Amino acid sequence: MRKMILLGLFALTACAAQDDMPKVQTVEVVKTFPHDSQAFTQGLYVDGGTLFESTGEEGTSGIRKVNLDSGEVAAQAPLSSPYFGEGIVGWKDRIYQLTWKDQKGFIYSRADFRPLGEFAYKGEGWGLTHNGKSVIMSDGTATLRFLDPETMAQQSTLAVTANGCPIAQLNELEWIDGEIWANIWQTDLIARIDPQTGKVKSFVDVAALGPPTPSVDEVPNGIAYDAAAKRIFVTGKMWPQLYEVRVSDGPANGVAQDQAAALMRCQP
Repeated sequence: MRKMILLGLFALTACAAQDDMPKVQTVEVVKTFPHDSQAFTQGLYVDGGTLFESTGEEGTSGIRKVNLDSGEVAAQAPLSSPYFGEGIVGWKDRIYQLTWKDQKGFIYSRADFRPLGEFAYKGEGWGLTHNGKSVIMSDGTATLRFLDPETMAQQSTLAVTANGCPIAQLNELEWIDGEIWANIWQTDLIARIDPQTGKVKSFVDVAALGPPTPSVDEVPNGIAYDAAAKRIFVTGKMWPQLYEVRVSDGPANGVAQDQAAALMRCQP
């Protein structure tokens, strides 16, 4: 009897663990928009129906305001060398922009991209978003930082895991309906992260999007959310399209399934 009880408990534990395993979802394309195929996209967000984008690479980095429907750049501000632009986030009348390895961020006026100041942080800068209370920052590790949006001083951190494994290479970020969405660099996956526990609730496979034969640099990197219209947009570095998508439980790409399985086995 004792053995049967133990076996039953083991089975229940195994089932619970299986239920906690993040599944891999996919996307359906709602609409396709033009996107600058020369834009090395590092940050993306939508505000008032306008797309704001940060681009990277030394010498070609900057921030820009983009007409969503036409893809035309309405305004831009370059970032001079040696800075390599990374994620951006809008906060009130300001835009914050990270740089990759210089441990320095820049502050701009949302209205006209006029420089307003700088801020400092330790380590690398990758992605930015906010939850209405804090700015959330990724740095290429499995830990997200929560920052005071007025001072950009660090408030707290959040360790991100899936099946108990740390999920590193968290890149471009977006806050979507109470979740943190993060591109995982060098994969076709977006992680949907519980901001309370840091656990990945599911992975989203975007392998079907982007160039048919992408180069090593043309990876998915760009998530934006139009909260008013409940629209999700994704793109990638030097992708010629921006996609409005909806999440689906249809079959995911085999490569993405393998990528997620490796992450959940604590493999890089």
